[in-house]
Amino acid sequence: MLSCICEIWALFQACLDCEFFYVVNHGISQEFMGQVFSESKRFFELPLAEKMKVFRNEKHRGYTPVLDELSDPGSQVHAGDYKEGYYIGVEVPEDDPQAEKPFYGPNVWPAADVLSGWRQTMERFHKEALEVARAVARIIAVGLDLEADFFDRPEMLGQPIAILRLLRYGAQISDP
Repeated sequence: MLSCICEIWALFQACLDCEFFYVVNHGISQEFMGQVFSESKRFFELPLAEKMKVFRNEKHRGYTPVLDELSDPGSQVHAGDYKEGYYIGVEVPEDDPQAEKPFYGPNVWPAADVLSGWRQTMERFHKEALEVARAVARIIAVGLDLEADFFDRPEMLGQPIAILRLLRYGAQISDP
């Protein structure tokens, strides 16, 4: 990812000046990214009845239909956004004590006979993206003059919520 001190400071400066940056050369292959987009498209092209079988649970995992979320409740005229989504988090079995925490617990997955290989692709992508996020956090720690592993500590980001949101926007535009 980033290897020289000037790249570290460039990322850190982007955080200060723009509060936004793109990560390139992150190590996730273009071929795999193409597969992730293709698999995401396969899910969103399913009939609504099939997608609703994996409707978002109380841990915010699973499918959210069009108009189910509201980005700006203070000023938005219509009840909901014209996008649909799918949320995936760090997998924690229901019987694990961690599952009692908000945003921890089992994911909701489409049946394998409906989307063969989909779960495996998304689990792999979530894991690889989380590793990229950890590497970026280490760079930010160095920029803040902290130990590189500062954000890896359990009391910081050692056990992240890390939600992956797959989104599909339709042709209709939300009316704020």
